[in-house]
Amino acid sequence: MGHTLNAYAPFVGHSAIDELRLLADRLHGWAIRCVNATRVGGGVAEILTRMVPLCHELGVDMRWDVLEGSEPFFRVTKTMHNALHGQQEALTPDARELFLRVSEENLARLQLEGDLFFIHDPQPIAFVQSRRKLGGKWIWRCHIDVSRPQQGAWDFMRPFILQYDAAIFSAPAFAQVLPVRQLLIAPSIDPVSEKNRELAPGEVAEVLRELQIPTDWPIITQVSRFDYLKDPIGVIDAFRLVRRSFKCRLILAGGPASDDPEGSEVLRRVQEEAKRTPEIHVLMLPPNSDRAINALQRASSVVIQKSLREGFGLTVAEALWKSRPVVASAVGGIPLQVKHGYSGLLVRSVEGAARAIAECLQQPEYAAKLGAQGREHVRQNFLLTRHLREYLLAFLTAGSPKDVLEFHDQPPHQPRACTTAL
Repeated sequence: MGHTLNAYAPFVGHSAIDELRLLADRLHGWAIRCVNATRVGGGVAEILTRMVPLCHELGVDMRWDVLEGSEPFFRVTKTMHNALHGQQEALTPDARELFLRVSEENLARLQLEGDLFFIHDPQPIAFVQSRRKLGGKWIWRCHIDVSRPQQGAWDFMRPFILQYDAAIFSAPAFAQVLPVRQLLIAPSIDPVSEKNRELAPGEVAEVLRELQIPTDWPIITQVSRFDYLKDPIGVIDAFRLVRRSFKCRLILAGGPASDDPEGSEVLRRVQEEAKRTPEIHVLMLPPNSDRAINALQRASSVVIQKSLREGFGLTVAEALWKSRPVVASAVGGIPLQVKHGYSGLLVRSVEGAARAIAECLQQPEYAAKLGAQGREHVRQNFLLTRHLREYLLAFLTAGSPKDVLEFHDQPPHQPRACTTAL
């Protein structure tokens, strides 16, 4: 990992680190088991990669296991993901049977043991059916927006959710009314990771030379999986509108995710569309390209995230942390990060995105102000230490008496924000 908790003190203060140690002491002797669908690719894997070692440093016994599956299985889970985001997708009886069978196979392979099982997103959600055998407390962590799901997919998922002791969502607007305890915990970025650490100008220039990206004109960048919901074609359309008035370049950078079989199909379409415009650079980055992503974001005059649907969109927080002006769609968790006109610009169309990009290019002082305010917004709200603190509190409230946490008054069965009463 290369750094310890003390490395975060310059950003959050020593008192925040001391509080993490206090909370971790109360989890002494617990075995916590995390399960998700991939070790590389996407925000969930990235957060766990950073968070698990920090838990070990704190003395918390946390282990991270990864579900395995065939391409047909991950096509089913991708269909489910899209349907939960509201797309009209058919989850056939055969697809449901495959989903449940792969869950059972993974439970046999992993041989889970622990006091608390922390299950991430839909892919391993059915593991909870073994809670009688495995015992312990169970928390489901939903990283996507399920506020308007396709009904068939939600009807399939809901019985599993109801077997958990608690469900965690990233924002109030993401959740459903459920008879289980719900908590709201926003994702985070790691300010001292390779993707977010400070880079000298020479390092940035070196990466751009390696990637063969000219620096003659302003650079506009979107960093995302190659996924239709990230709307890379819409980004290209917006860029072409901007190019009518400004000389600039577009970078569409993404990497593979083992649980997303649609990625190669979307990449091919994007590459085909980009052929007509030589100023568009499509980069399929290998795993562990954090330094390259860091440099690309820092080299950009504008970072865009034109998602059609979004979970939280951590690439937005990454760009804001680097003081870049961000133009992003007003979907999912993006409005929590981008306060329009303060920490970035929110848009709802190709034309709106083009106008916002042009505004940033035309007014560099305004763009710099957006970037500076965006960095401070991330420092206060979306760093890893805050995220870890809230997870530790969630573990405690799942396994301890209810008076461990004090909840704000809200209607029953609605997601609850929490404050410590320790």
